[in-house]
Amino acid sequence: MPVSSEGTVTRWISLLKDGDAQAAQELWQAYSRRLVALARTRLRSTRRGAADEEDVALSAFDSFCRRAARGQFPRLDDRDDLWQLLLVLTVRKAINLAQHEGCQSRGAGRVRLLSELAGPELERVLGPEPTPELAVQAADEFERLLDGLGDETLRAVALWKLEGYTNVEIAGRLGCVVQTVERKLRTIRQLWIDAGSG
Repeated sequence: MPVSSEGTVTRWISLLKDGDAQAAQELWQAYSRRLVALARTRLRSTRRGAADEEDVALSAFDSFCRRAARGQFPRLDDRDDLWQLLLVLTVRKAINLAQHEGCQSRGAGRVRLLSELAGPELERVLGPEPTPELAVQAADEFERLLDGLGDETLRAVALWKLEGYTNVEIAGRLGCVVQTVERKLRTIRQLWIDAGSG
């Protein structure tokens, strides 16, 4: 079934957080084609074994559902939050599959930066949900920015923040005080600003 109104998706998300299996099924039906297409685009240059793009999409969605039911996405409220999470989880699963298969996960062509997009391509970025190809470009750019942090702790903090964890929750995961997390977030922002102006 096509993705319905914002209110319907928001209602399904709320029901999913309460463990409603029917809501999970509705969301899978609404998003599965885009997730499979996203995984296919991300795996385009990967020689595949037993697993394929549908396995990646199913695995990402299953992980999303289990974590949402456990309350691990505190900022999961609407369609935008949902697509951002599904995009990140699906791309991560595709990267893991590519690494598992021993292949290079990136294509041979040059990956364009989001800042290079203009005209109709920029309009697609500003739409509610990007095409799978554009989603992969965004994920590649995010992966480049993560790699540029050069520190595992900074990368973990950036990912947890994207997944909706609060500074207090991140501090708990790191075993530090909130001010340390805030300092790390300032460092991440500055590194990314520098990377964008370079």
